[in-house]
Amino acid sequence: MSNILAIVGRPNVGKSTFFNRMAGERQAIDEPTSGVTRDRHYGKSDWNGKYFSIIDTGGYVNNSDDVFEAEIKKQVHVALDEADVILFMVDIQEGINSMDEDVADMLRRTEKPVIIAVNKADNHQLQNLYSEFYALGFDKVFPISAVNGSGTGELLDELVKHFEEGEISTESEFPRVSIVGRPNAGKSSILNTLFDEDRFIVTPVAGTTRDSIFTHFNKFGYEFDMVDTAGIRKKNKVYDDIEFFSVVRSVRAIENSDVCVLVIDATRGIEAQDLHILGMIVQNNKGLVVVINKWDLVEKDNKTMDSFREKVLERIAPTYDVPIIFTSATEKVRILKILESIRDVHNNRSKRISTSKLNNTLLDIFSVNPPPMYKGKRVKIKYITQLKLAYPAFVIFCSLPQYVKDSYKRFVERQIRNEFGFTGATIKLYFREK
Repeated sequence: MSNILAIVGRPNVGKSTFFNRMAGERQAIDEPTSGVTRDRHYGKSDWNGKYFSIIDTGGYVNNSDDVFEAEIKKQVHVALDEADVILFMVDIQEGINSMDEDVADMLRRTEKPVIIAVNKADNHQLQNLYSEFYALGFDKVFPISAVNGSGTGELLDELVKHFEEGEISTESEFPRVSIVGRPNAGKSSILNTLFDEDRFIVTPVAGTTRDSIFTHFNKFGYEFDMVDTAGIRKKNKVYDDIEFFSVVRSVRAIENSDVCVLVIDATRGIEAQDLHILGMIVQNNKGLVVVINKWDLVEKDNKTMDSFREKVLERIAPTYDVPIIFTSATEKVRILKILESIRDVHNNRSKRISTSKLNNTLLDIFSVNPPPMYKGKRVKIKYITQLKLAYPAFVIFCSLPQYVKDSYKRFVERQIRNEFGFTGATIKLYFREK
């Protein structure tokens, strides 16, 4: 299951403000300047037991209204292709303008649910003006204020009617593995080398890959369901916004996977988009293998690999306990090491530690290194147990859990990793009162 909500609309209607409210944190910049959102933001939310992903389709202004309008249209097309529900946001204070009408014209051609959020209805007088937006041709129109939250409950009630219930499920007989990363990092080349056939189209054009389809892999003693993010992309689609494509398609692939292989182009180093995708993997509690591809194209000496690894770890902090593999898909260098790491990470992600073993091993460590005192009060850890989830999650029962700081939580995670080995697996910790 993968529920995706895309927020579309012209500049400065409050898309990022609404995104931040839904995601529960200020991830996207929301300023009263058109075109502030240049990167595309991804977040998670839930409402009435239904979990969904949110894509904030930002715009890019390059001192040209025509360029900006073209960018908006590209992102609307991507949203139409990939999202399950489209939230079309407009501004009640400015009314309908020509760009709203252009976006509405594109949205009317889709069979997917389109819901209009009439934003900036910050008082009762403004809320009474929303009916004019029915002229855009959609039945579901809700006046809201993304700033103060008014009207968002009714809007969300309608949105989640189109989503499936429950959290993401990846039940499969075999581990589901996604190859993700920036466009043109060599994801398809790696899969072609593993399958030993040109199963995935490879071209120098970024974004050649289109559909995300799992393919069964059974070679060299390893058996997975693997997906390149993915498939075949028609040439007439290459004009679309490549960066936005990579984010949206990665969302679906990541949410439906057990282990994700993040491919980084060694000639470009780790970039913001790589970190963005890595954040999705960690946020979704998936296993992670980092692959540095095109290593054959890098000038190197006997210290280059260690130096590059240190730079990667520095950029992906606080994530640190992950396998990092230096490969060349074209030269078939360390390709089998990727398969070995996928297997090991999946095993680590599925690992269960008995409550007795956890407490016998960790309580002494926590006793010697207790949480720092806070306002003269001492936190005492009572015991720890692992939850029965698809990924490693632990409940630490203690007194005054509200006083446990992030630095100590990281210390606890390091001890769990050091003692039990969860390399590549995201660990979730929950501190609860005994």
